[in-house]
Amino acid sequence: MTFRCGFVAIVGRPNAGKSTLVNRLVGQKVSIVSSRPQTTRNRIQGMVNRDDAQIVLIDTPGIHQPRNVLSRQMMDEAQHALEGVDILSLIVDASEKFGAGAEFALEWAKRFKGPTFLLLNKVDRVKKPLLLPVIERYAAQYNFAEIYPISALTGEGCEDLIRGWLARLPESPPYFPADQFTDQPERFLAAELIREKAILATRDEVPHAIAVLVDSFEGKRNLLKIRATLYVERDGQKGILIGKRGETMKQIGTLARKEIESILGTKVFLELFVKVQPNWRQNAAMIRQLDWHRQLEELGERQQGESGQEPEEQEPDEEEERGEG
Repeated sequence: MTFRCGFVAIVGRPNAGKSTLVNRLVGQKVSIVSSRPQTTRNRIQGMVNRDDAQIVLIDTPGIHQPRNVLSRQMMDEAQHALEGVDILSLIVDASEKFGAGAEFALEWAKRFKGPTFLLLNKVDRVKKPLLLPVIERYAAQYNFAEIYPISALTGEGCEDLIRGWLARLPESPPYFPADQFTDQPERFLAAELIREKAILATRDEVPHAIAVLVDSFEGKRNLLKIRATLYVERDGQKGILIGKRGETMKQIGTLARKEIESILGTKVFLELFVKVQPNWRQNAAMIRQLDWHRQLEELGERQQGESGQEPEEQEPDEEEERGEG
């Protein structure tokens, strides 16, 4: 049997449906999802494992104009996702009009020199006769290798899309074991799930100002103990996150714990804290701690002794603290 394997990067504007598509095709939750734009901050790999193929999907932050250190890092992540991939897939919201944002994403995607697919997502929201003008508009802008109308939410068109990818992926043995569904460390996945629940529980600018760092991640017998800190930028945001008598934080902790247990298959004791770190999105040291790719690279360099004297870790400045069990 011929086995095919390769890398497919999924790029697009914020809220285009990148993470929803990756989760659906992988069959496991590898990327957090919310209605808030710019939820995904790192590039994440999810594996679609089949008897005759392995497709490594790369979820990426939404393409946008960077305005701070965090958003510049996010766009760097999206750029790195293009390196060494076999296919680029630009996903767009077919229910939205073609505007400046879509044009910006399209121009950005044109940097890729290999085959580029256009994925017209959310077709479940669009009447069929209205799809043809959308397809024609994008086709006039760029010579896409393939164009697929899909719905990441319902799964419509997704099998056709997978067949289209497989037709262009090289014959190759798998890069990852068949039982592996993501490349991200478990502690990063836990941090992301906590952040997802915090995003869903808050409003206004609070979701954009939330960062989560896992302070400890220890497994003993059949119990995983996780201690994590949620960072925000202002005292008002901290109050919203904690909620009246701590109810919001308790809800976040309960929902996050249950989903972490479901995905990792073990009992979890989760302890959460909230701290104020003013303007952390402009703090390069803080941003580096949120980038698990960099953390793993630095750890590998230290272990192998490939670098000389390593720079000391810079701990983020911390203000008020409140723990929630």
